[in-house]
Amino acid sequence: MEHSYGRHERGLKTLQHLSGEAEPTVVTSLADIAPDLGRFIAEFAYGDVLTRPELDLRDRELVTIGALAALGNAAPQLRFHINGALNAGCTRVEVIEALIQIAVYAGFPAAINAVEAAREVFASRDAANSPN
Repeated sequence: MEHSYGRHERGLKTLQHLSGEAEPTVVTSLADIAPDLGRFIAEFAYGDVLTRPELDLRDRELVTIGALAALGNAAPQLRFHINGALNAGCTRVEVIEALIQIAVYAGFPAAINAVEAAREVFASRDAANSPN
């Protein structure tokens, strides 16, 4: 069995790549109240599951945004993973297409809300890259 330190470091590295942050907010925001939850997120979700080799990270992010969009109640996490999908090499067109696909299974309201989350992420990225 692998020591949790390796899982934690692998998870943090994946979180850093997806978030574009040296200190991923999802972990640091929990440090004062629920540090174990932040550790579980880094080790299990990102260190074990998101680093499995059977799919590449960009495909995993497309699956993740589809699942989060279908839930309909995870907008902050959806925005994080839309940004992560873009950081992992997905195009905006691919992100939108993945979100359109969920309309069949999760309904039009879920798809529309997810597309609006994507619009917010795209606008934020555009503003960050603006020469102003």
